[in-house]
Amino acid sequence: MKKIWVLARMTFQEALRRKIIITGLVLGVCFLLIFSIGFHLVITNAYASAARSSQTLGRMIQGEGTNVLIQAGLYTVTFLAIAMGALLGADTLAGDISSGIIQTVVTKPIRRSDVVLGKWLGFAGLLLLYTILMAGGVLLSVWLQTAYTPPRFMLGFGLIYLEALLIMTLALACSSLLPGLATGGVVFGMWGLAFIGGWIEQFGSLMQYPAAVKVGIVTSLIIPSEALWRRASYEMQSPLSAALGMSPFATISVPSTLMVVYAAVYVMLALAAAIRIFSRRDL
Repeated sequence: MKKIWVLARMTFQEALRRKIIITGLVLGVCFLLIFSIGFHLVITNAYASAARSSQTLGRMIQGEGTNVLIQAGLYTVTFLAIAMGALLGADTLAGDISSGIIQTVVTKPIRRSDVVLGKWLGFAGLLLLYTILMAGGVLLSVWLQTAYTPPRFMLGFGLIYLEALLIMTLALACSSLLPGLATGGVVFGMWGLAFIGGWIEQFGSLMQYPAAVKVGIVTSLIIPSEALWRRASYEMQSPLSAALGMSPFATISVPSTLMVVYAAVYVMLALAAAIRIFSRRDL
């Protein structure tokens, strides 16, 4: 176990030195600045409109508008975290194999499973830190300007992180078998499949078309990434939006708790597949 933690720390430190982390942080800071400025402009206009309305209607406009905007920000954070997870996992094992670095590591008294687990833990910690910074930045910006926090934010954050962790683990599993570029194509292709399937399920539920709902469920079973975001959005939306479906982020077909459990099991199975494939691969 000690070897795994040493490898995790080394992976974390090595990842911090890679340009992809710096690039991700710079883009994340730019996003937070743009979001904060845009939120300020929109919410100032919304508050002015609310002031001309009745007190009850004004408070409703303020609350619902703020909730929609913070969910839009968190949706972007989700995509940034997913992209970071995919890029971290895509070239880690494949890159070490192609460069010959992995042969130096595995010749030491270290099991191949320890290498995979160490890299996974290091990337999981880095991804957690990145997601906290981005989601926390959105939450802090909104709170400083409006003193508003969405309902069940910690639960929603946990689901967003689980989605990013799922993509990173899937990329790590593919990286144990495929080159880095091919891994990136497979992972983003599967994420796109889940994205389209989720929207088909939403429209199917809205139009009461069971066949479309089944398509969405099948894609969620193939890769449950979009289902995690829809559950996170459902948890964080306001009660009024949940009841009326008036928000663009309102979830009509809500993924069940069983689907969340399935996603967690999916992560563990993907990690187990990465260990098994890498342990048997001819280096």
